[in-house]
Amino acid sequence: MILGIDVGGTHTDAVLMDGLTVVKKAKVRTDEENLLASLLAATNELVDSRVSVQLHRVVLSTTLSTNAIVQNKIDRVGLLLISGPGLPPQLPVFEQDSCFLTGYTNHRGRESACLDDGQAANAIRQFRAMGINHLGIVGKFSPRNPHQEMALGRLAADQMHHISFGHRLSGHLNFPRRIATTYLNEAVWNRYRRFATEVLNFAAARGIGAPICILKADGGTIDIRHSVEFPAQTILSGPAASVMGILALAGCQSDAIALDIGGTTTDIVLFADGAPLMEPFGATIEGHKTLIRGLRTRSIGIGGDSVVDYREGELQIGPRREGIAAALGGPFPTPTDAMILLGMTDIGCRDRAAAALQPIAAAMGAGVNQAATAIFRETCRKISVAVRALIDEINNQPVYTIHELLEGRLIRPRTLYVVGGPAQAMAPELSRLLACEPCVPAHAEAANAIGAALARTTAELTLLADTEQRLLTIAEEGFQCEIPSRFTREDAIRTALAKLREKASRMGAAEQDMDLEVLEAQEYNMVREFRTTGKNIRVTVQIKPGVIGSLTPKENRC
Repeated sequence: MILGIDVGGTHTDAVLMDGLTVVKKAKVRTDEENLLASLLAATNELVDSRVSVQLHRVVLSTTLSTNAIVQNKIDRVGLLLISGPGLPPQLPVFEQDSCFLTGYTNHRGRESACLDDGQAANAIRQFRAMGINHLGIVGKFSPRNPHQEMALGRLAADQMHHISFGHRLSGHLNFPRRIATTYLNEAVWNRYRRFATEVLNFAAARGIGAPICILKADGGTIDIRHSVEFPAQTILSGPAASVMGILALAGCQSDAIALDIGGTTTDIVLFADGAPLMEPFGATIEGHKTLIRGLRTRSIGIGGDSVVDYREGELQIGPRREGIAAALGGPFPTPTDAMILLGMTDIGCRDRAAAALQPIAAAMGAGVNQAATAIFRETCRKISVAVRALIDEINNQPVYTIHELLEGRLIRPRTLYVVGGPAQAMAPELSRLLACEPCVPAHAEAANAIGAALARTTAELTLLADTEQRLLTIAEEGFQCEIPSRFTREDAIRTALAKLREKASRMGAAEQDMDLEVLEAQEYNMVREFRTTGKNIRVTVQIKPGVIGSLTPKENRC
């Protein structure tokens, strides 16, 4: 059996699955100050001592890392940066706690300038004097050779609570994005470590011996123990759960729009030929452009519990949320109240909804039913405008999916998938505005939890082979070895795929779910004094994001 749990901004959803069949579902309110309590409450509704021993997989989608960054509940991080020649990048966000060090490793991974240990030691002492005990170490070309980062790590190991290394977080080059990724990873590390420890302790106390995984931003999972060193990968896992849920519930095969309408936000996802889009360079969180692999999603501050107001002759809906709908005991009118009053849903108290909407109706000079209709339509209109803006934005850029780069491809959605609590009520109007065929899958209200439960483990790995130096490097794994001068691109691909299998196994992947593919395989001749002296070979491989299976045909319908 599989337990999937998704912690949303308003509700925490959980599903218990037997194979690909939903056995039981639970929904509890999310305690934003104590996400673990929400997880435990949802688990307690589904899992007893008998079920505990039958579980063979538990997957969590958590907003912990994202919320910590958005709410600035993060640790202060000192950054040791090895930028080499040229001007340092403009880093106003990190300027106060950054130190640029001498030393340089060039684009081929050769050390061109040595570190100054005295300078580095002095920077570490200054960080300690400022009360900073979390450190990020980033070299411009560390994915080609991580030795200087590792040397600084050894120098600081006894003086810092924890250290994040740029070369361990991504094999791709982009110095500013690597700095942001390393900073965020270290900034949330302590909070995430405590959370992971509490989850593992709870699982042990309940007799849950199954592997526990966390959903990542790319829609894949990672074993919770392994994730502790890479908490930044769990950023934006909530929208990723939406994508995996749609894949599991509806089996998208064409260009499509997917909307996950929650209480606080609506997540927008686009599909090309049935494949969700990926961020081409890395996810962006609170203005920080990172190298974190992520599905391309857009969240807007409109949901079922958004506060509704009428000011200056216009309806104002969201992005503020001040609790549940008035019909359920909340303090302010919301779109949910409008839907309850219009008979689109049978939850809550209709009289309370009417009372909450009466002042807005009076301000509009309309009846309360007319006001409710206007609120409902405006909510749908604002969501549709955001969807069209995202489509236009993506159609002006190269399209990257989880499978490939689609050159010159335009997204022309014909199907609209809607999940979340208000899905049934809002799908018809949204499909009309977006000129798409509507589809509300079975279990739409728990799609995120189902997506988390069925997501497979993903991983990526970048290999660099320099036959002139006879050196092979996989920086993310901290791996280097000697190679023969006749090492070929085919040898590099075989090595990369083998190492990816090893990495995925450590992360909790099952052999049958390892859908490996080569993303990049390039080689360049290196010429010195008019003759070829070797080859520079670069290979990137991945396990594609996806689900371990779709729901049975009886349930997989719209």
